[in-house]
Amino acid sequence: MPNEAPIEVETRRHQMFPVLSAADIARIARFGTQRHYPADSCLFRAGEPGPGMYVVLKGVVAITQRDGLGNVTPIAEQGPGHFLAEVGQLSGHAALVDGHAMGEVETLLVPPDQLRALIIAEADLGERLVRALILRRVALIEAGASGPVLIGPPDSADVRRLQNFLSRNGYPYHVVDATQDADAAALLEQYGEARLLVVCPNGAVLMNPTEDALARCLGMIDSEEHAELFDVVVVGAGPAGLATAVYAASEGLRVIVLDCRSYGGQAGASARIENYLGFPTGISGGALAGRAYVQAQKFGAEMLIPTKVVSMDCSKAHRSGELSITLEDGRQLRSRTVVIASGARYRRPAVPRLADFEGRGVWFWASALEAKLCAQQEVGLVGGGNSAGQAAVFLSQHAAKVNVLVRGPSLAASMSRYLIDRIEATPNIELHPHTELSGLHGDPETGLNGATWRDHRTGTEHDCAARNIFLFVGAEPETTWLDGCGVAVDRHGFVLTGQPASGGFPARPAAALESSVPGVFAVGDVRSGSVKRVGGAIGEGAAVVALIHQHLSGATTTA
Repeated sequence: MPNEAPIEVETRRHQMFPVLSAADIARIARFGTQRHYPADSCLFRAGEPGPGMYVVLKGVVAITQRDGLGNVTPIAEQGPGHFLAEVGQLSGHAALVDGHAMGEVETLLVPPDQLRALIIAEADLGERLVRALILRRVALIEAGASGPVLIGPPDSADVRRLQNFLSRNGYPYHVVDATQDADAAALLEQYGEARLLVVCPNGAVLMNPTEDALARCLGMIDSEEHAELFDVVVVGAGPAGLATAVYAASEGLRVIVLDCRSYGGQAGASARIENYLGFPTGISGGALAGRAYVQAQKFGAEMLIPTKVVSMDCSKAHRSGELSITLEDGRQLRSRTVVIASGARYRRPAVPRLADFEGRGVWFWASALEAKLCAQQEVGLVGGGNSAGQAAVFLSQHAAKVNVLVRGPSLAASMSRYLIDRIEATPNIELHPHTELSGLHGDPETGLNGATWRDHRTGTEHDCAARNIFLFVGAEPETTWLDGCGVAVDRHGFVLTGQPASGGFPARPAAALESSVPGVFAVGDVRSGSVKRVGGAIGEGAAVVALIHQHLSGATTTA
């Protein structure tokens, strides 16, 4: 998934395109149906919902990449024993490539629900299949020849906005500079005032699209009503929400996960997490989240990302035990329980003109896209938590100098010791204690070209020609969607759970991760008193599932 270490396609090709034995195919047969395709027919097409996984029994299928500009790139020719799918087919998402029959073809078609059942029932075979599905998606991302075409200046804020959105969601794309490509220039001119065009694989052209419009064009989210009653709605797809989804779905509960941006949350943007159990050499937040995202789908959790939740109706919670979630597009989801895992966002400090430069030199994350912009430049980074430390170390590998600004006297109060040691040992990172960002310079059209910071002990100001400033300042909970529902929060807006939330329970105390509304739980950064660490969030996501089972069974819980 995104942010995995680059793979050597040729050395991993045997894992990406394994040949199934007759015994393997016999094990798969009970999960699929045989299909016949005449010569030159299309089995699946980029941009259209994929029917599942095909196993080729006879004949050959040509796999090609096609972009919205009509360019076609061959990928592979798959014969008997090969299977055709990538990780999106676990949930029946739109295909990313085309598949055409080269002569008559016989296949075994395994639809998404049966593919998930196969992976779980046939564990050793399922492991090989899942590894191949993931590697194929990673290879498509690295190739940059499938998915939507972004047409516009590569360094524009709008292009970078959509690049970040697609990267964070593990979706391949490629950028075409209209000043270097005649076809792209002609298309841009045809649409007049457009700053950015996006051509989807199905040929649809979007002008200056929002992330939501692009997601719908790509088939990343559906438009179904989802009128069924879920066991669990998880709001937020960070580590806590994904852990909840994995454990709940693996235990047979009907789960749907919602997030307004991408899976992974703040942790998904971490360049390297080195203190997570079981990864002694570290793992990027994007890789960890990507694996959890696939794992949750493997067990049958449904994903609606990006989808914004605007409100929750708890009026029936005490009577029928039913909760209702309203989405921004007007759809409503019904569930027996809700897990609040919506996390927290970095605060926007009170710096003049800050909004003018968001996406134009002011960033709230540090991915490979932003790192390229900082090559051999001096940058500023504001914040003293672990995310700030991970970003500083990552950026130091690209930037000439990283200035870390913290309001306090040191990093000791808020950052893990291993990161402090790493920062102190990195020669091009300079720590500025007792310092805050005070000014930004430049033109919003051309981007940031400098910043000023102030030592609040002496009042001394320093001007720096930094064209990129990274903000990792504090956290504000994502809880506005809970307004009017009766979920108790602390004075900072974080959700109260356990004994402090028991005012809503006349007969019993709230369970440890339960809010003041029966059946509504909170995990991860959004929960008051949580440790604000990836490991803690994942632990809470796992632990809350036992409380959900108790609630669904009607058993009495204790704090």
